[in-house]
Amino acid sequence: MTETDSAARLADAASRLGQKYGRNSLAAVESDSVRVGRIVKALDEFMECVRYLNTRRSTGAILNLDSEAAVQDAIYLMLRPWILDLVPENPTDKVAGRYTIKDFLSKAARTVVEAKYIRDVNHGKNISKELHDDIETYRHHPSCRYLIFFIYDPNAVIPDRAALERQIVVERVYDGVPLTCYLILKP
Repeated sequence: MTETDSAARLADAASRLGQKYGRNSLAAVESDSVRVGRIVKALDEFMECVRYLNTRRSTGAILNLDSEAAVQDAIYLMLRPWILDLVPENPTDKVAGRYTIKDFLSKAARTVVEAKYIRDVNHGKNISKELHDDIETYRHHPSCRYLIFFIYDPNAVIPDRAALERQIVVERVYDGVPLTCYLILKP
């Protein structure tokens, strides 16, 4: 079956459900088609999207990625049109006396996307601890089976990217529940 056939079947199923049960069912069918691999592939194109926007006009940079919030905004604009249940900045349940804010959550894809902006050399050296702290928090979340870390390191200050990837990109199992972590480092 080709991708076009799959898309047509999905659209037909969504249409039938939408007619029978309303818009929420349509969104559920569309969201079910979102898979973590597609999210990772889309995020891999981040720099191409930024390059396009920043070179399209001669007036200068359109996207000024100088903070974590700016990176989050760009990610949201990239993902939201096709991940209909993408929720930005959703607090987790209280764990060990504190809340954690998930940058993005898709319950249908059972995926959390955490965006990080590497501010300086010290932050680059300590990012591994920050990611491991996030893993500890998200492993308890009922809607998180895939955790994607998107790290924007504009000055390339993370000392050993390969070592960081070896530490993070592994499938973990906690109390019989899998958690698969992905790492996307840009630029």
